[in-house]
Order: sequence, then structure tokens, then C-alpha cells
Amino acid sequence: MRILLLGRNGQVGWELQRSLAPLGELVALDRRGAAGLVGELSDLDGLAATVRAVRPTVIVNAAAHTAVDKAESEPDLAHRLNAEAPAVLAREAAALGALLVHYSTDYVFDGSGDAPRTEDAPTHPLSVYGQTKLEGERAIRAAGGRHLILRTSWVYAARGGNFAKTMLRLAGERERLTVINDQWGAPTGAELIADVSAQAIAQVRQQPEKAGLYHLAAAGETTWFDYANYVLETAKKAQQAIKIKATETLPIATSAYPTPARRPLNSRLDTRALQAAFGLRLPPWQDGVRRMLAETL
Repeated sequence: MRILLLGRNGQVGWELQRSLAPLGELVALDRRGAAGLVGELSDLDGLAATVRAVRPTVIVNAAAHTAVDKAESEPDLAHRLNAEAPAVLAREAAALGALLVHYSTDYVFDGSGDAPRTEDAPTHPLSVYGQTKLEGERAIRAAGGRHLILRTSWVYAARGGNFAKTMLRLAGERERLTVINDQWGAPTGAELIADVSAQAIAQVRQQPEKAGLYHLAAAGETTWFDYANYVLETAKKAQQAIKIKATETLPIATSAYPTPARRPLNSRLDTRALQAAFGLRLPPWQDGVRRMLAETL
């Protein structure tokens, strides 16, 4: 099996390099590309040529325009990266008979209510980011090839910046923190996403009927406020040489922290279809966060 991975240096892409390596020959590209191959999503012709040159069995697209607020001011670029590039990859994958693995987001929903969204729930994005990611999903399905679209949410990784590290930094600088308490979701580690992706790819290769759209997130639910408190309490218990100055954490509403892009209040994703199809058990979100903190503290 030959696997073409795009976005190798992103949070999920970095972990995918590890999880995909045992499956076969891995050609992993970042935006700079390598040896005449193109990894830049905005270069649509270069992407198509790269797929034809590599002739992969599986294409894994872990690259995207993920700057949610910035997408509001550069919608054309967001559309090119999140919708047009996946469409090119899907067409080339279909022509080769390759499997395309693509990552999407809870932002395709409007975040209303408090029930976890299933894969067939109505979509209604609130932002340019969400709309372009939804268009990418539709383009992949329209191409008619085998695909795995994995919608996820609240992604973090030990490598690079993340919400937990930001909270710990601010807690060392300020006596009081204010954190949003009316957005609900499940912090989901890039490591978990990569491991599930590898499992799913291996199974779809043997059972093509398992291809399709799935929701992938850690088990359980929390708010950013409770997430922050969990991070701070875990850090304190770890007895590491970390300075926590903050003595108070206050909950605030999303409306008190306006941003260019609207965020969904309900990011809960129903993952039962994924777990049933692939025989998986998704761990509680606390497990991954605790492990990430143990690596980074």
C-alpha cells in the first residue's frame, strides 16, 4: 500500500506520520512539497499532478484552512483550500481507484440544541470556515470515489499550541481567568484521531462498504470553562514546577467574547456509527488531556 499524506506538520498530520507508517509506504508532504511533489493545497494543478505521479492507494488529507476567524476576511482562500482542493483530490482518487481520507468539523452544524449530532443531521454552518468545509465534504461525495470523511471537534495535540497550554500560561500570569461556559464539546486529541484513522483505513481496505462519513470525537462532554478547570486541577496534582497564580476562574457567555466568526454552542458529535462500524471504543476526553499534560508539563 502506498499512502500520500498532505499536511504532515499539522497537529493531526504529525501524529498520522506515526500511525500510518506501519500500513505501507508513506509519502508525507507539507506545504513546501518535496522532490517535485506539491503539498500546497492552493496549487490545484500541482496537487493533481502529484497524485498522478505518486499513484497512491490511499490519500490522507490532513491539511486545511483552519484559522476560523481569519477565514471571515479571506473567504476565497478558505474556499480554495477547504473546498476546491478536496474536490481535486477526490476526482484524482476516483480516477485511480484510491481511498480518500478527509477531515471535517462540527462547524458544519449551527450548534443549536443540546443533543449530539448524528452524521445525517441537517447542516447549517455559521461561518465561512464551516461553510467551506461543508462544500469540501459535498465535493468529495460528488466525485463518486471511495472516501472516509471524519468530522471531529475541539482538536488538540501535545505538539504546538493548544487551549490547555494557553490556560496554564495565563494562570501563571493572572490572578483571575474568564472562560466561556456555554459552548459544549469533547476535547479530542490528534493522537486519537490518527490512531482511529489508521484502524479505519485498514478495515475499509478489506471491507469497502465501510467507507463513508463518520463522527470522531472523544467520549463525554464539557465546556471550555470546565475544561480549563480540569487542566488547572490536573496540573496542580502533578506537583510539577509550574507556577499557577490564578486563584479564581469565572464563567462567561460566548456573547461576552465576540469574535469575527460565530462558534457553534453545541459541538457534541454522536460517534455511535463509527464505533459500531469499526469495533472501536472511544475513550473519555479526560484520558487524552491527562496524557497530553503529562507529556507537556
